[in-house]
Amino acid sequence: MAAPGPTDPASGSAQGAVRAERRILLELWERHGGSLLLAFFSLLLPLWLFAELADEVADREGFAFDEPLLLWAQGLASEGLDRFFVVVTDLGYLHGVVPLDILLVLSLFAMRRLREATFAAVALGGSALLNMGTKLVFARERPSLWESITPELTYSFPSGHAMGSATLACVLFLLAWHTRWRWAAAVLLPPAVVLVGFSRIYLGVHYPSDILAGWAAASAWVGVSYFVLFRFHARPWQTGFDQ
Repeated sequence: MAAPGPTDPASGSAQGAVRAERRILLELWERHGGSLLLAFFSLLLPLWLFAELADEVADREGFAFDEPLLLWAQGLASEGLDRFFVVVTDLGYLHGVVPLDILLVLSLFAMRRLREATFAAVALGGSALLNMGTKLVFARERPSLWESITPELTYSFPSGHAMGSATLACVLFLLAWHTRWRWAAAVLLPPAVVLVGFSRIYLGVHYPSDILAGWAAASAWVGVSYFVLFRFHARPWQTGFDQ
């Protein structure tokens, strides 16, 4: 039997189906492309990374890059860097990030931005609770390659400093995305997060894998909070605050 020619009805029907499918995919991308990219980079990819790290930690297996990076950071030590990174690590959580978290949530409520305030409160508060719970689940001991000048007594995985600073950065970036501040946030926030994370390695109180896990968990949690409060419900509360 001869193959269908270009004018054959079956061939024309197949080409029409392909065009229709392509049109549907293009429309889907135009409508939801940004959300799909956001979901992949802020949620799916970080979840995969955290799962890979957590699996190794749960099996009490180490990472080949942890000890060499710790020793390299320790080799940079000097009195000036010690003072600098003690300040960075202090600002990276208790005396910097935590007060900023509270200030951000209260400011958004004061500006009558209920949805944004709720998003920030859920993302920031939930991140802290998630970090504490995850530390207890994995119970990973701190590095002990040398005596740190800022010793810690809690468990190591994932890093609370890395997770807390990354959570705040992600929240600020998403809140700034539709404003004129988005590029400033994109440029300034990542280096600050990296600096806080490196301070924990430099001080010898976290493995690099703890830092990566903290960043991944922060991104995934903020992603979940954002999609629940901004994507799945166009207007979750009908109140005077939600303007």
